[in-house]
Amino acid sequence: MPKEHLVVVKNEDGAVISYKMKEWLRQHPSYIPEGLHPNANTSHELRSGLRRNGWTMEEKADKILLIKPDQGLIDEEEFESLGLDSEESSEKEILEAEEITFGLERDMQKALRANISQLEPGLIIVDGGKEKITEAGRIDITAKDDKGNLVIIELKAGNANPDVIAQILSYMGSVAEAESASVRGILVAGDFHKRVVLASKAIPNLSLKKYSFQFSFCDITSTT
Repeated sequence: MPKEHLVVVKNEDGAVISYKMKEWLRQHPSYIPEGLHPNANTSHELRSGLRRNGWTMEEKADKILLIKPDQGLIDEEEFESLGLDSEESSEKEILEAEEITFGLERDMQKALRANISQLEPGLIIVDGGKEKITEAGRIDITAKDDKGNLVIIELKAGNANPDVIAQILSYMGSVAEAESASVRGILVAGDFHKRVVLASKAIPNLSLKKYSFQFSFCDITSTT
């Protein structure tokens, strides 16, 4: 079961308090590891980035505690005093759902990489088989179309909410600036919020693609 990730800080009076990692990073963007973002990356990716930046990690039975490099030592008794309130328990449930969604999107990415022409004829993957890291975050798949345009492909398991528009546009803008090339985007999801559909109508170089699953069945013959 996924563990909740918490940032541990000391107040001016010395009291130790824990905050939900992603929420804390959104409120303190200067601490977000380069190339990552709480809205686009998993807790595991953010945790690894923080550790590369010198953060300390303490793993407990039901949570991961992360301490800033300038925080100083926190003794074991102070760690044990950190409990989960009802709000944090609710966040843990959300975290579990996020990790499940992330797994589904990984599976989607793997399948699409193996069958990229099904998304659009003429597409060729140009990211070397791994997510491209940009200033705006990690791009699921970077490809090139038959006209030479770079194509940024963002995958969402289930519904695509309005905030994904800003996400994919930031990827497109980052790549366009870095590569000095013509860029377009493809957003792939199981369904789209109405505002996403309306927004896409005003963005000529962004297209929406709805995926579906198809099952095949075969008989298993008993050998007994």
